[in-house]
Amino acid sequence: MEQWMFAKNLRKTMTDTEHKLWYLLRDRRFQGTKFRRQHPIGPYIVDFVSLPARLIVELDGGQHNGCVRDAARDAWLEAEGYRVLRFWNHEVLQQREAVLEEILRALV
Repeated sequence: MEQWMFAKNLRKTMTDTEHKLWYLLRDRRFQGTKFRRQHPIGPYIVDFVSLPARLIVELDGGQHNGCVRDAARDAWLEAEGYRVLRFWNHEVLQQREAVLEEILRALV
């Protein structure tokens, strides 16, 4: 239960970049696909996930550069059958169409 409360708090304190991507993914706006934000999966909370497509989208800032924990996390999620896409914050802000194209490719 504690993890759900933490996820709820993360939804309230999303970054500007997360807000911008969420605006494009929410309410089935992107290819009619349902995404959830700040959603717990196992021991982790992922930024965005389409449960039916088993696709996770993570946004990373500079603190994630070379982060070993991210690799272990991605390996665990992939072992559970999820595909993980990671984007740098600046990619979402400056190359939005390229990010959306990559998400679309992962959905089909």
